[in-house]
Amino acid sequence: MVPDELWERIEPLLPVQQRNFRYPGRKRLPDRQVLCGILFVLYTAIPWEFLPQELGFGSGMTCWRRLAEWHAAGVWQQLHEILLAELHAADQLDWSKAVIDGSHVRAMKGGPKTGPSPVDRARTGSKHHVITDGAGAPLAITLTGGNRHDVTQLIPLVDAVPPVRGKVGRPRRRPKLLYADRAYNFDVYRQRVRAKGITPHIARRGAAHGSGLGVHRWVVERTIALLHWFRRLRVRWEIRDDIHEAFMTLACAIICYRRLNPRSFC
Repeated sequence: MVPDELWERIEPLLPVQQRNFRYPGRKRLPDRQVLCGILFVLYTAIPWEFLPQELGFGSGMTCWRRLAEWHAAGVWQQLHEILLAELHAADQLDWSKAVIDGSHVRAMKGGPKTGPSPVDRARTGSKHHVITDGAGAPLAITLTGGNRHDVTQLIPLVDAVPPVRGKVGRPRRRPKLLYADRAYNFDVYRQRVRAKGITPHIARRGAAHGSGLGVHRWVVERTIALLHWFRRLRVRWEIRDDIHEAFMTLACAIICYRRLNPRSFC
């Protein structure tokens, strides 16, 4: 499940654990096997306690601890930035525009960054907020409660786009244009986007359909569909928000990796 090309990018990012030779304890399971278990849960949404150990992944608790440990060390964010830099170097990022949108998911067990959803009969849920380049590559993603308005994440998402290297000169971070739907239709936010040197193209509430902005905005909806192709992200099962965010960032990195390697089985 972990191609050699992807593992070569991940392995240098993993923190090195020094073994206590006086009290060595049980030998630590190889990181690559644990990563396979994490990906198995991400793809299938199987509960951690039901992770099949006969496949060599180790126990579900081992994989859970390692996922949290690597997320705290910034491994997934670094991996995402490395892959964005490779896409940039290969001229596969469209910086002429960016697109932003959000999607609601059920939160079955509650926890931080959840809330009563206004679109799901006040059931507890969360929102995935995504900003992509003009071709649909995920640049940044955030998590909020299901009762948070989409526009509250407009500026945080723009600021969350990392400086993307890969070419000679200053890292690229800002698109020229920003497209969004009617949920982001607030003049104060248009002004804040312009202050960052980005021209906003936001559909106005009450305007007739057929404005033409959908020609540009559909890519973010496709990216959200790709994120929810990972079954663990269709419904939030994690009480801890950092574990769910770890899955979100890892999924974004895998989507970028697939753009670099379209025939990969990862």
